[in-house]
Amino acid sequence: QVQLVESGGGLVQPGGSLRLSCAASGSIFSFNTMGWYRQAPGKQRELVADITSGGRTNYADSVKGRFTISRDNAKNTVYLQMNSLEPEDTAVYYCNSNPALRRYWGPGTQVTISS
Repeated sequence: QVQLVESGGGLVQPGGSLRLSCAASGSIFSFNTMGWYRQAPGKQRELVADITSGGRTNYADSVKGRFTISRDNAKNTVYLQMNSLEPEDTAVYYCNSNPALRRYWGPGTQVTISS
């Protein structure tokens, strides 16, 4: 059974940093592109960044230059380093494969940027 658990969210001030982690179990991680997604209240869930099994990365324009996605295949974990955070980054952050599979959505982790 595939399980994805996000962690590392919290409340930080604008300009601050957070590092999110997504620990994966099951078979989803092995050869899949993994992504970080986020959903703000009243908005659709969107892809923030993804990374292939070989380490090729892709970023949404809104986070390019501020966020860095990485993965540790040996630990079955994908990370999202978030710097220069803005109030617009406030959302619940999720990980999943890309393309996402509905049954693989984890619980998410709340990121709140506020002064």
